[in-house]
Amino acid sequence: MTSTHMQEAARLALENVTSGHGGPFGAVIVKDGEIIARGANNVTASNDPTAHAEVTAIRAAAAKLGRFDLSDCEIYTSCEPCPMCLGAIYWARLQRVHYGCTQADADAIGFSDQFIYQELDKPKAERALPMLPEGREESLEAFRAWTHSTEKIEY
Repeated sequence: MTSTHMQEAARLALENVTSGHGGPFGAVIVKDGEIIARGANNVTASNDPTAHAEVTAIRAAAAKLGRFDLSDCEIYTSCEPCPMCLGAIYWARLQRVHYGCTQADADAIGFSDQFIYQELDKPKAERALPMLPEGREESLEAFRAWTHSTEKIEY
């Protein structure tokens, strides 16, 4: 039986398509059994390639709760998260991911993430996107400052 939270994620995905706002993806964040945030894919509507449903929902939940740690929350998403969204889910520390469609389902309608997974498995020098180290010493200065800061908020 599909939970009401997953039904809402699926409803958001369908509404997003029928309204013309973006791709067929919806997500909700749940805390203590209640939906506290919703998100839908807004990539094309906002010209923001990071505006996936999961990221949009995470941003809304963090804003609502006033914190970046969502470890007491779960996410329900209409499709298995892409690598970017999965990374965001880990950074937000969500405790559980519920998903509807699979990566294969998304791939079948033109939303393929396989090239990203394949690229991540390659050594940096073999990736399609050149990875060029530069300015490490200058960049380390900020890391040193962070290490010695008494004002930092660790995450």
